[in-house]
Amino acid sequence: MPKHILQLIGSTPVVELTKLSIPEGVRIFAKLEFLNPGGSIKDRMVFHILRDAQSRGKLTPGSVIVENTSGNTGAAIAMFAAAFGYQAILTMPDKVSKEKQNALKAMGAEVIVCPTSVPPESENHYVSVARRIHSEIPGSFMLNQYDNPLNAEAHYLTTGPEIFKVFGKTISAFVASGSTGGTICGVGRFLKEKIPDVSVVLLDPIGSIYHHYFHHGLVDSDQIRPYYVEGVGEDHLAKCMNFDVLTDVIQFDDQSAFQTCQKLARKEGLFCGGSSGANVWGCLELAKTIPKPAVIVTVLPDSGTKYLSKIYDDEWLAYHGFATQDLGGI
Repeated sequence: MPKHILQLIGSTPVVELTKLSIPEGVRIFAKLEFLNPGGSIKDRMVFHILRDAQSRGKLTPGSVIVENTSGNTGAAIAMFAAAFGYQAILTMPDKVSKEKQNALKAMGAEVIVCPTSVPPESENHYVSVARRIHSEIPGSFMLNQYDNPLNAEAHYLTTGPEIFKVFGKTISAFVASGSTGGTICGVGRFLKEKIPDVSVVLLDPIGSIYHHYFHHGLVDSDQIRPYYVEGVGEDHLAKCMNFDVLTDVIQFDDQSAFQTCQKLARKEGLFCGGSSGANVWGCLELAKTIPKPAVIVTVLPDSGTKYLSKIYDDEWLAYHGFATQDLGGI
């Protein structure tokens, strides 16, 4: 039977990665979240939060949805707003790809681009700008994705059970990068309830605060610096990031993420974004030390089509010091 577009969210397929350098005794599987209708894993969280808002009367015909986003949450909001006749105003840092920005505009969203380099307490930070706009528009709704417990709940109720349905108690580790923490903490909490000894490993880009905070219990502002992978890491602690769920936090750099993206595309036929590269890189690193036999599961959050002007563009890579010859080993 025909379905509404929002009924197609979730139940994404899982594939095994077989063409990479995986140690004997380890199997790595990836859930293809870029096949959600909005093009990313963020569809799940946005659908869950906005459906809840509808049920509580917080969204009515003509409502304005305001949110800060690195692109994928915004795409899901724009899709939802278009489907239900809402307005969407989205703020984002200027490092977000033009593909993402233009996709939001194509679905009718208003996009406000803010400087990436400002500190989180700045009034020009994209989170601060979204909060200001929300306060200035009476009756507007803000998802508050970084601090809203419904973010992680969406993955506890859907992504986690879907993974467990496929693998049962054979899962040794779940690995994922994170910004809000919704995916890794929601999935991780569900899996730990079913498999108490499962490892839940967060991947954090160099330049983000989560790695230092997990290992030292402190936010070190000196750790904050620019990086190019989009949609992961953070310059402030998100309340959705439940460190008690995590087994470990591993740092990665842009080079590792982008190189793994190239490998996924050229060896596995999986055309994915930078966070997907980071996730698979983390799986490969964990595979070197994890007790064998082992099953490692991750997610591929979005598609490479959103980064054609960046991580799949030789000129962009070379300009930023990621010359294609440095992406060797492919």
